[in-house]
Amino acid sequence: MRRDALRDLIRQRLPLERGRLNKSAPYTIALAYPSPYNVAMSSLGYLQIYKSIQAEPEMACERVFNHDDAGSGPIDEPPLSYEGMRALDTFPVIAFSVAYELEIAGLVQMLDATGIPSVREERDARHPFILAGGPLTFSNPLPLAAFVDAVILGEADSLAVEVLRVLRAASNREDALRRLAEMPHVFVPEHHGDVLPPVAQCDDSLLPAWAPIRTPDTELSDMFLIETERGCSRGCSYCVMRRSTNGGMRVVPMARVLELIPMDAKRVGLVGAAVSDHPQIIEIVETLVARGAEVGLSSLRPDRLKDRFVAALKSAGYKTLTTALDGASDRVREILDRRARTTHVEHAAEMARLHGIPRLKLYMMLGVPGETDADVDECAAFVKGLSKTIPVALTVAPFCAKRNTPLDGQPFAGIDVVNHRIARLRAGLKGRANVRATSARWAWVEYVLAQGGVPEGLAVRQAVHAGGRFADYRKAFEARATKTKRQRLFIVNSEPSEGRRHTRWLEPSLEAT
Repeated sequence: MRRDALRDLIRQRLPLERGRLNKSAPYTIALAYPSPYNVAMSSLGYLQIYKSIQAEPEMACERVFNHDDAGSGPIDEPPLSYEGMRALDTFPVIAFSVAYELEIAGLVQMLDATGIPSVREERDARHPFILAGGPLTFSNPLPLAAFVDAVILGEADSLAVEVLRVLRAASNREDALRRLAEMPHVFVPEHHGDVLPPVAQCDDSLLPAWAPIRTPDTELSDMFLIETERGCSRGCSYCVMRRSTNGGMRVVPMARVLELIPMDAKRVGLVGAAVSDHPQIIEIVETLVARGAEVGLSSLRPDRLKDRFVAALKSAGYKTLTTALDGASDRVREILDRRARTTHVEHAAEMARLHGIPRLKLYMMLGVPGETDADVDECAAFVKGLSKTIPVALTVAPFCAKRNTPLDGQPFAGIDVVNHRIARLRAGLKGRANVRATSARWAWVEYVLAQGGVPEGLAVRQAVHAGGRFADYRKAFEARATKTKRQRLFIVNSEPSEGRRHTRWLEPSLEAT
């Protein structure tokens, strides 16, 4: 995006924002998001940190986003801050919020385009201090260690400001790194190597997070975002937010949630890993509907979708009831440690039809360890029967094992295997349900990074510089692999039930990190 076009776009967007916390201060940092504006401004975590910094005396931040048309390769023009239209290299600190593995490429793009060396070891005291945090840090931030000076692990509601205070008071870069390395929950690669401190959990008195800014130019247009709970009490074996990671679900009282939602908010987004598990979620939705607001929930568990709840969702403006099927069969859902069963989904479909919600959308994974074609066929048969009750759409994501979960270290099923099963599911549901699937190739890239470390992080930079195509990532990962890993890169996986052989690309693990 040309600089003049970017300036014009910023000038168009700023007047549409409501609730922006305008502030100038002696110590101003860049709060960066390595994806475009419309994604970043739908991130409650990003906006919570923005609000925390703006509330700190003598400190402020300016928001910086990746270009709307950034693509996958290098970007030509440096991004600019929205508040001051400043380039990243004019700030003492750049704090990135990184949601998931593929956004690491955006971080590389933004630094490189500004002329800041993206590789940590190539920077010195002349360059801004690069800090990172965000949802990715709950699982595996090691690939970030190739690029950032420090990482805040876990919940940064107050910790982000504490880290910035240290950076402001430090006499030099070495002093800053030493002092940060002494802080709990802050990972400093130069001091810690690949040993990660524990994940932070903020004080419950700081809950809930809520977003100060509303704007129509987001994925969640003009929604006021607020969390009703944090964490999750369930034990799903694939999820980094399961109870073993964050100590279980911390519920925000209904009265506290409602008092923070502005009376003029016509669209409200209730956010959390397990929103529908809140003990008063139905009453919260009904109260907001009585105020005249539309309400959206970030997660709906099928075993919670009883008659009164679905009726409240219909009144809240739901035109599609979206919930999780998770695995292809009840057997696979046992592997994933999911409580929901087909009976719960069937009941949710019946309730949706009863209350006039016209569509049901189900999210699920394919390529789960132990899954076979028989499980896929069971899924097709179930959804085909479900479609007699209500129109159904399936959204499929390939399974990617994440660090800090019981399924950590499980291999990727294979690009060919996943594509075969997606095709099998589509064939089984032809004319009965729409099946949308995310790319198995890019899911594999995500998996490599989820299980990787510094070498895989450096491979992201190499791939971005080469153009950011899948082939570039594959080549870069292979080039970064050790000799031992390279011997394991390709294995032949026989799938007797499919009657053909698949080559599975087995990505480098963390053996050498």
